[in-house]
Amino acid sequence: MHAPFYQLGLFNNDTALFLAVVIGIGFGFFLEQAGFGSSVKLAQQFYLRDLTVFKVMFSAIITAMLGLFWLSWLGFIDLSLVRILPTYLVPQLVGGLLFGVGFVMGGYCPGTCCVAAVTGKMDGWIHLLGMISGIIVFGELFPLISDFYSSTPLGELTLQQVFNLSHGSVVLLIVLVALAGYYGAEKLEARHRSMR
Repeated sequence: MHAPFYQLGLFNNDTALFLAVVIGIGFGFFLEQAGFGSSVKLAQQFYLRDLTVFKVMFSAIITAMLGLFWLSWLGFIDLSLVRILPTYLVPQLVGGLLFGVGFVMGGYCPGTCCVAAVTGKMDGWIHLLGMISGIIVFGELFPLISDFYSSTPLGELTLQQVFNLSHGSVVLLIVLVALAGYYGAEKLEARHRSMR
């Protein structure tokens, strides 16, 4: 059997939606277990006092990347069938900036505000309502900003294409960056603890 299962027609839309709900609940559970239902813990990231978010999320990215790399190497998954979202440089930079400002101001990202709301935190509910309001406003304004939304298209870019490297080289470099990041995060956290 080969993957991606959905792309190869091995399960239908209903199964895909069911799996999305199950995976979403599991993801939320692990976010809460990591302490990401707390806006205080999340905000500490931006003050370089508690870099748990960086370490956990980078670990998840590395795990997924290594899993895809080795499953592809073993012939289990066809990476050419994995959809890559196209890059629209300026709109995505603006969107990332807005996302970052919202994250710093509210202390939550979309996933963590859902976790906080489900666990009964009022600030999580307020952030969730703000996010839903933003989605509605974006939908209403989309006809006015659709040209900007699709401006500066660069296609489906990968790091291999941008840096003209092999897949394995990119994987190795990202793992090395992660290890350096973990080391730096530990140093920053130790420095903060010693300053208390």
